[in-house]
Amino acid sequence: MMNNDNLMEKIISLCKRRGFIFPGSEIYGGLANSYDFGPMGVLLKNNIKQLWWKKFVLDRDDMVGLDAGIIMSTRVWEASGHLKNFNDLLVECKKCHARYRQDDLEKKVCVSCGGKEFTQAQNFNTMFKTNLGPVETAENEVYLRPETAQAMFVDFKAVLDTSRKRLPFGIAQIGKAFRNEITPGNFIFRTREFEQMEIEYFIAEKYWKKHFEQWMEEMKNWIAAVGINENNVKFVDVPDNERAHYSKRTVDVEYKYPFGQKELYGLAYRTDYDLKAHASHSGKDMSYTDPETNEKFVPHVIEPSLGVERTLLAVLLEAYHEEGSDKDKRVVLKLKPALAPYKVAVFPLLKNKPELVKKAREIYDDLRQQFPTAWDDRGNVGKRYYAQDEIGTPYCITVDFDSLEDKKVTVRDRDTMKQERVEIESLPGYLKGNLS
Repeated sequence: MMNNDNLMEKIISLCKRRGFIFPGSEIYGGLANSYDFGPMGVLLKNNIKQLWWKKFVLDRDDMVGLDAGIIMSTRVWEASGHLKNFNDLLVECKKCHARYRQDDLEKKVCVSCGGKEFTQAQNFNTMFKTNLGPVETAENEVYLRPETAQAMFVDFKAVLDTSRKRLPFGIAQIGKAFRNEITPGNFIFRTREFEQMEIEYFIAEKYWKKHFEQWMEEMKNWIAAVGINENNVKFVDVPDNERAHYSKRTVDVEYKYPFGQKELYGLAYRTDYDLKAHASHSGKDMSYTDPETNEKFVPHVIEPSLGVERTLLAVLLEAYHEEGSDKDKRVVLKLKPALAPYKVAVFPLLKNKPELVKKAREIYDDLRQQFPTAWDDRGNVGKRYYAQDEIGTPYCITVDFDSLEDKKVTVRDRDTMKQERVEIESLPGYLKGNLS
């Protein structure tokens, strides 16, 4: 990651310029802290989610997936404690009435007017309330989920009965969550609508410390897999008085953003709080019977929680590089190949030469059956290279007049800018070997 005070401004500019992230509802003046993921952004975001799903679900025998509804019974949130406890401390400037989260108010000075007097902090429930059905009544009030976790607890027995898993095992889910944040900000770091990649890993209580440490290692491995420098990450134990009501131990994985060291991920030992709470409120049995010992107990839970948007932001910050002089500056996203929106781009040397375009199109059509592949015939080749560098494409292939004779193309490496001639028929193997 660059040591640059203006890095966030450069990332935001790049995201809009190259189609990663746009301001939400922009043609209507925008909606505060709302963002849309453009053509490049949705590819990068999906690649992050797919890599996570492969690593933590498809490649493991002890994990199953779930995709639950965003709206759940209000009784779920009563049982989980969210209606009572899911609060931030809100303070209001006495001068201009701007509102802030108490822990976000730096130096006790109002950002809007410079005022230094605030109201006494009060609880503000950050759940989004809405109405189910055509009649607005108290009985029809529901909430958009503030976390994906609760569905995994509510569906625990159904998953257990249908999957026939034995402890320890986990339920994984990727999905949207909503929090009516008092003071969102810092681009996509804190928004009211976001996406989570969460696991509820069910265990016997006596093994919780062992599993907690194992998941710490898994999170370190994930951080390396997406290209985040471990020197920019710190694992911080959350003090007793700051942990969530359900947690016996929580570790915040914090990242050194340009705007300060803030939470990237979280790892929590939720004990048996959630399953017991749902058993009590629903009257349903949430226990597990060990098939070997016949011991019956309510499982405890380790929860690794990873935000998609915060991952994407950290990945962009790490990948962003500037090279060369101001006159000939190259901006390049050195993304891990697995995350790059396109793995390869194909160019004809000149777009007004039909024989070059035809051959380049043949190669493009062949490669895109196996790799996410871009086509570009705009401007000169040098500008095309730089455009692909900015979106993180690892390899560019140029078809020239020699290609029609020697059946070879020029392949250019994003990071080193080195070029080499590769036989056309060898391209799939060449790319597979280098991209892996």
